[in-house]
Amino acid sequence: QVQLVESGGGLVQAGGSLRLSCAASGLAIRDYNVAWFRQAPGKDSGFVSSISWNGVDTDVLDSVKGRFTISRDNGKNTFYLEMNFLEPEDTATYRCAVDRSFRRGALARGDPAYAYWGQGTQVTVSS
Repeated sequence: QVQLVESGGGLVQAGGSLRLSCAASGLAIRDYNVAWFRQAPGKDSGFVSSISWNGVDTDVLDSVKGRFTISRDNGKNTFYLEMNFLEPEDTATYRCAVDRSFRRGALARGDPAYAYWGQGTQVTVSS
């Protein structure tokens, strides 16, 4: 059974930083693209960032570009989202996800591309 467990969320003041982690078990993620999504209260879930299975390519939502960085450690079967200069608009539940396709050539932003999801970790940014 594949499980993804997020950690690292919390309450932070605007301008602060957090590092989210997503630890996978039951699946070796080294051959899969992975991603982070978020859902703010009253809004739909949306793509934040993704990274290719080999760590070469990344994709980042424009509104977080330059502030958020995705990375992975395949040896630890874990991937991360480093979030700096946080803004109140970043307040959301953040979920990690693993692509359903083995070594997909292109990074995907849509939910259907991802087969496995974490439960989510809350990030709250106060102004």
